Amino acid sequence: MIKHIVMWKLKDSARGTSKDQNALELKSVLEDLKNKISVIKQIEVGINFNKSSAAYDVVLYSEFDSLQDLQAYQKHPDHVKVVDFVNEIRDDRAVVDYEI
Repeated sequence: MIKHIVMWKLKDSARGTSKDQNALELKSVLEDLKNKISVIKQIEVGINFNKSSAAYDVVLYSEFDSLQDLQAYQKHPDHVKVVDFVNEIRDDRAVVDYEI
């Protein structure tokens, strides 16, 4: 099993929208990918409430059966649309992929 974790620090505002509104939209579009991309086994999206400067704003936790499934997810057109949105609203990104 592959676990894929991504964290983002969002811009204070982007696309004419506040950080909080963009975080909610990001959560919604990421969770909706479960209905569109069959290789996603598990997906969870959290919006941070910790006000530490070291904290990230949004986290994605997802699971896949194999590295090939993760790669298929990353290339899927619906995922690519989300990446385009994220690139407009984020300041920073951290990612970890590991196998158990």
